[in-house]
Amino acid sequence: MLISTAYAQAAPAATSGAESSLLSLLPLVLMFVVLYFIMIRPQMKRQKEHKAMVEALAKGDEIVTAGGLAGRISKLGDSYIGVEIADGVEVQVQRNAVAQVLPKGTLK
Repeated sequence: MLISTAYAQAAPAATSGAESSLLSLLPLVLMFVVLYFIMIRPQMKRQKEHKAMVEALAKGDEIVTAGGLAGRISKLGDSYIGVEIADGVEVQVQRNAVAQVLPKGTLK
């Protein structure tokens, strides 16, 4: 006939199920460790530094907001600060909107 007879093959050697599952999870664990050290840890460090900077704001500090406004702090509140951006022009911004504290004398 045209169809040949099929014979059963010998079973492969038995391996431990726990060993093969641990080896298959190893790349996933390694990727998470690399992701933690490259992305998560530096981001947490930046957040901690920003929080410390926002808490240390004082009246008279020269700042730049996240929106790009540059000015001098004239009033401090718990969640808002008053920023004088020109003579007699003051705006209220959230404390968290402060992006950078400038060195004294930067603004004239």
